[in-house]
Amino acid sequence: MVAKLSLSALVLAGLVAAAPQQRAVPCDADNAGITLPAGFCATVFADSLQAPRHMVVAPNGDVLIVGNPTRGRGGASGSPGSIFLLRDADGNGKADAVTKLAQASGSGIALANGYLYSSSGRSIVRYRYQTGATSLGAADTIATDFATGGHNAYNFVIVGSTLYMNVGSQTNSCEPGPRAPETPGVDPCVELETRAGIWAFDANKTGQKPSDGTRFATGIRNAIALTVDPRDQTLWATMHGRDGLQPPPAGLWNGHDNAYGAENPGEQVNHIMRGDDFGWPYCYWSVDEKKLVTAPEYGGDGKKSDRCVGKKNPAYAFPGHWAPNDMMFYTGSQFPAEYRGGAFVAFHGSWNRAPLPNMGYRVAFLPLSAGRAGTHRDFASEFSFDNGAPGKDGRIHRPAGLAQGADGSLYVADDVAGTIYKISYRGTR
Repeated sequence: MVAKLSLSALVLAGLVAAAPQQRAVPCDADNAGITLPAGFCATVFADSLQAPRHMVVAPNGDVLIVGNPTRGRGGASGSPGSIFLLRDADGNGKADAVTKLAQASGSGIALANGYLYSSSGRSIVRYRYQTGATSLGAADTIATDFATGGHNAYNFVIVGSTLYMNVGSQTNSCEPGPRAPETPGVDPCVELETRAGIWAFDANKTGQKPSDGTRFATGIRNAIALTVDPRDQTLWATMHGRDGLQPPPAGLWNGHDNAYGAENPGEQVNHIMRGDDFGWPYCYWSVDEKKLVTAPEYGGDGKKSDRCVGKKNPAYAFPGHWAPNDMMFYTGSQFPAEYRGGAFVAFHGSWNRAPLPNMGYRVAFLPLSAGRAGTHRDFASEFSFDNGAPGKDGRIHRPAGLAQGADGSLYVADDVAGTIYKISYRGTR
């Protein structure tokens, strides 16, 4: 008589191969209050963090985030910004621990060369970092004394030994003083000598000043969404376009109606090579004309392009004033194949489409192949509704950062409510 063995006994005896164990994809019942494509779900990974912006994920799955300072009442100083470490030890899609590692501000954070790099005030600093560490030692200052005022997120990416940094413009369109209707721009725009472009620094050298950097590309008003295509290590950025093309009082220039000012300029997606000039402040991308046109500050009428000769066209343009704050190429294997190689873009939402409704407040997906773009589509939406109205959970959320999880999931940071979302693919059922 032959005894019957259970399946588990056969597995233990090595006679039957064990089926691979797969952890169920964690999902909140309401998809964390956002709308996603079929097959995707989300959790609130963490909540009520202090103004989280850009993120990076360590090989062990730890999420590192730079959060910005808060202001107290009456303009008094509030809490300083911080680098946060978030860890999900039990794999349930929610952070079990949130640790403050160091002070920080801006939007810059990266893991490279054995260090954790971060923007901090007017500086870029780095800390020795080992995967799994929950504390940091003293900081080295890589570069410091950057200009204040205007666009000063000072976000960056690191490729090998080079740190590429976005230095945003001081002004809207190189006007000589505070924004005022019908004001011509400074010509030539001397601001371009030190701002409104991408600068390259040595990622391994300490004590650098702005003058030690090299201008890599110019004519980029503010590229908070600066990223690297891992397939060829080239730079991409989605730029914040200029404001005020509608007539006063909402805007700065007569000659177009409010609808034109709401839809123009398109938010440019720029493929950045050394020496490129994308035209700011002399030009903007006209959604109507589908080309770069001369800005009104430099004699433009919305059609002519005399100041745009030789300027580089964007690879794509999103609708105007959605405020793209981060861009990330997807390289994971968790999401369906259609997402591999393309890029996600997080939109913070606008204030300057008025008096038309302000829009954005979403994450879109843009197919990109061989430097050419397809047509974008919404991926995650309804963080907030038009005009920044509270989302489904009754709170205002504005996407500001993206990161790919070690498991191929997608993290989205919201810097208003302080929510971090984890979006996963569970397949169709």
